[in-house]
Formats: sequence, structure tokens, C-alpha cells
Amino acid sequence: MDGVGESSESGAGVSSFQLLKSGSFRDEDRCPKQVSPIRGGGSRNTSPLGRVGSRNTSPSRQKVIKTKPRGLDEETVATFGKAVHPDVQMEDNIWAMLPEDLLNEILARVPPFMIFRLRSVCKRWNSILQDNSFLKFHSQVPSHGPCLLTFWKNSQTPQCSVFSLPLKTWYRIPFNFLPQWAFWLVGSSGGLVCFSGLDGLTFKTLVCNPLTQTWRTLPNMNYNQQRQLIMVVDRTDKSFKVIATSDIYGDKSLPTEVYDSKIDKWTVHQIMPAVNLCSSKMAYCDSRLYLETLSPLGLMMYRLDSGYWEHIPAKFPRSLLDGYLVAGTQKRLFLVGRIGLYSTLQSMRIWELDHSKIMWVEISRMPPKYFRALLRLSAERFECFGQDNLICFTSWNQGKGLLYDVDKKVWSWIAGCALQSYNSQLCFYEPRFDASVH
Repeated sequence: MDGVGESSESGAGVSSFQLLKSGSFRDEDRCPKQVSPIRGGGSRNTSPLGRVGSRNTSPSRQKVIKTKPRGLDEETVATFGKAVHPDVQMEDNIWAMLPEDLLNEILARVPPFMIFRLRSVCKRWNSILQDNSFLKFHSQVPSHGPCLLTFWKNSQTPQCSVFSLPLKTWYRIPFNFLPQWAFWLVGSSGGLVCFSGLDGLTFKTLVCNPLTQTWRTLPNMNYNQQRQLIMVVDRTDKSFKVIATSDIYGDKSLPTEVYDSKIDKWTVHQIMPAVNLCSSKMAYCDSRLYLETLSPLGLMMYRLDSGYWEHIPAKFPRSLLDGYLVAGTQKRLFLVGRIGLYSTLQSMRIWELDHSKIMWVEISRMPPKYFRALLRLSAERFECFGQDNLICFTSWNQGKGLLYDVDKKVWSWIAGCALQSYNSQLCFYEPRFDASVH
């Protein structure tokens, strides 16, 4: 195999736990905690400690105050080496007597980022990531939930932070286990993250699991040039595929190639018909890959099962300035973009493709207050990506992240220093220990 690295295994590199002990999770590396605005100076102290000697505050006379539930706009910060919840004293003899299968089932339900803290308990727990019994239980429990992975380079050193939407917490993941290439983020699926880049003058594709710190390079393509790539993981048969479409410079003579991890090689498929793409962004859902085209107007769809392309004449909404295709659950395909000719008339809208009528149907609009805060200038660029009916918007200049839940129809901010790097690349990420790079 070309370029295989497994830094989570003994003897093959430095494990995540060793990185933790050596200081890669130092407190000075973490993002600064966001500070809330200071209230007016005339407000009184409402702390129980500050009311010594004050009037009676018995429950019968206390005023009931309804507080706003915590949302995605409230952020806490932690690292793998820092406790998020206060310690709870537990009986050592009880835990020592637990059957191994019951212990593995309990640990499999612990949030993945907390496992790194638990590995310092004992040698048995330290080797849990190599325990096939634990990985079996972990593969059967529900997913931790969606996360946002942001990747950037600081002085040519790869940096990675993950924001857990369920825990509302940023985590720093060490990324110095990857080779020193000039690579960029392709995307993530099923716990794996795909990168592509140049090793000297040779185009390379790399797949890794950030949690287990394992990685490997894929074999060279038959037509090995810089391509537009997308990765798809099939958890049922524990395999993944990487689809390579046209050349990033627009060379339409290259055939579509698909890498299958089960056979460990690229296969050549049909050349994409001659079209003018209006965006290099792709969306994959229901075993189909979609791209936007200007001529002919509509979409190009690639069927992974048959290996053929076909054109879908779905006309874009009028006055669409820029559009992003976003994949939802099952067959849902969304189009996100700005409408309007002038800055005062612009708005951000979301459409869904009606497959039966072959037309875009508007399903939501971004509220004006969010639009003005996200894009202060009419020519300002933004990025948009999605997963499981969640759509994330990021602004290149504002350093902000905005999340929209299509099912709940809820907009919420995602704050944090990890989104403030101008050269950062983002995608949705599902943390899984059982995702294999082989």
C-alpha cells in the first residue's frame, strides 16, 4: 500500500494519548472563551453571596424568573485534556467488578471526545481504542451527533478544531500526524476526512480518521491530475469511495474515476458531457452526485451505481447571484444562494428540488438581521455546506458561522475563534472510532 500511516498503533507513531501527555493539548493552544458583553453599571448584585443581611429570600417570597434556554450561540471551550463536567466520586470496587462487555457498552456511549480523558484512568482503558469488543459496541450505538470540523495551517503546521453541536464545545485535535504536503480539505463522511494535495509535483489523495490518528494515501489515479473530489462512506459494509470528476482547471477530456476501498483501486468511468459548470461545488445524496451547469442550464447528475452522467433541466431561480448545492437526508437536494441586484435588495434563500416536477421550490429565507450580520458588503463572499438537513453559512471576512435547521426551521449563530481564520476550511464531521481508513 502506498503511504500507509497509523499513528494510533504502538510502534507506528505517537498515539493520541501520548500527544495528550506530551502537551499537545496545552491550555494556551485552546481558543479563548467568548466573553459576554458587560451589563450596565447600575444593575444590582443578584448573587446569593452578595445578599448577606438583605431581606428574606424564602421560596415563598422569591420571584420566579424564566431564563432563555441555551442555544447554539452560547459557547463553552475545552480540550481533550480538560474536564467539561465536574468530577463525581465513584466507588472503585464497583467499577472494578463490572463485566468487560458491560463496561465496553457503557464506554461506547460516552461522547468520543471524553474518551481521551478516560484513557488516563488505567492501562486497560488506555488501550481501549485497539479493543475490537469496544469498537463493536461503539459501532452499534447512535452517533454522537453532528460536529463542525475546521482545518487551517498556522506557519505551515496543520491545525484542526471540532465544534460539537450536542455539547456546544470546541475541541482542538492535533493534526501533526499527517505528512508535510501542500494539501487542502476535500470533505468528511462517516468519521473519515479526505484531503488532496501535492507531494512535490505528484497529486495525492489522503484519507484519515482524526480521532484514531490513522491515515493512508490512496493509489494514484489512472489520469493523475488535480481533480474535484468527493468522498462517500458506506458504514454497512465498512467501505468508502472517492469520486473524481473533471480537472480543477476545467479540462473536460478527463474521464470520471471512482476509488473503491474494497478493491483498493481506481476505475475509469464515463467522461462528463461537454458542459459549462457554474460552480466547482458538488453535492452527493441518494447515490447520486450533482453539479450546477450554465450551458445547458440545470444540473449534471452522476449515478454511482451505473457510472453514467445525465442532464437534469432544472432552471435556476431568477436573479440568482451565487448558488450552492447542499445535500440533505435521503433524496433531498437544496440550493442556497443570494437573490437581488443591489445590496439593499439582496436576500439569502433556500430552495429544494422537486424531483417529480424538476423545479426548485423555495422553502426558507434568511431573516434580514442574520443576512446583514453575516454579509455586511454586497460583494462579500460566503461558504455554504450541509449535512442531515443542517446548513452552515460562513463569511470569509466576518469570522462568523450561522446554522440553519431545515426540519426545525431554526437559525442560530455559532461563535468561536476557530471560525475566524481567513484561510480556514470547514465541513460537517461525524466523530467515530470505528471508521477505518482501509
